[in-house]
Parts: sequence; structure tokens; C-alpha cells
Amino acid sequence: MASESTQEHRRKAARPLTLSILTVSDTRTLENDLGGQLIAELIEASGNNVLHREIVIDEPHSIRNAAKKMIEAEGCEALLITGGTGLAARDCTPEAIEPLYDAAIPGYGELFRMLSFAEIGSASMLSRASGGRVGKKVILTMPGSPAGVRLAMEKLIVPEIAHLVHHAGK
Repeated sequence: MASESTQEHRRKAARPLTLSILTVSDTRTLENDLGGQLIAELIEASGNNVLHREIVIDEPHSIRNAAKKMIEAEGCEALLITGGTGLAARDCTPEAIEPLYDAAIPGYGELFRMLSFAEIGSASMLSRASGGRVGKKVILTMPGSPAGVRLAMEKLIVPEIAHLVHHAGK
């Protein structure tokens, strides 16, 4: 039996998904959360659906609890998290989220930093974007800046989210 190509995998996995969005910020509201709004717009423009959108303060316990609640919600197939992935003392999204992973998706963070390097140079090493599988669902984190969100969404997440969710659900 011949192995399937990546394109064939993507074709088989293609279907509308339902995703949730979590913004980590001490200052954002739904009205001024440009990163979270951009994620929602790009999800919907790609034919997928937003189940829930929430903002939580940059505290590990709050982030972890909100993420667990959102990823466990009926209908949620993936959780996209923006903010708190830098190196500042208040940035604690990786510490809060990564312990939830049953399996890490190291290529996501590696590719994000590689693509970011092409845009901003060596400052890309400050990003701690990561991804993982939690049960049969996917969590991907990204910076809070609209430029970082756009890069992650357009170059990585929108093209591969159905494929990721398909494999996570097996």
C-alpha cells in the first residue's frame, strides 16, 4: 500500500472546525484585543467557527483554569491562545499551558520562530510559542502582537489546523 502524501492527508482532514480563543493580558478587553479579534476573523474567513472567546489575566492559575475549561467544552476541537509567550517576568503562558500537553508539537514553535526570524531577525528567539495535544484536542500559543498573530495564523495555523485536529483525534 502506497503511503499517502501530505496533500492527501490535508484533503481528507478538511472540514469546518470549531475553535476557541483565549487572550492572556492584564490590559486587554474584548473591545481592544486586536490579536484575539484577528484570530477570530482569520478563523471565520477560513471557513471555521469560533465557539468561545475569553480574556484572562497573566497569572498561571487563571490561564491554566481558563484553558482547561475551554478545551474541555463540548464542541471545542482546538484552543488558540494569544499573549504571554515572551520573556518578560509577567509572561507565563508556557508555564501555565505546557503541563497540560499529553504530547508536544515542537515543530509549531520551531517553525514560528523560523518564520519570525525572517521578519524580525534574532529577536525571534524571545518567543516561546508552543503547541501540544491535550487528549484528542490541540492547543497552540502565539504572541499577543497582531503581527505575531498574523504570522502564526496565516503561515502555520490556518493551513494546518484541520490536519492537526484530524491526527490529534485518532
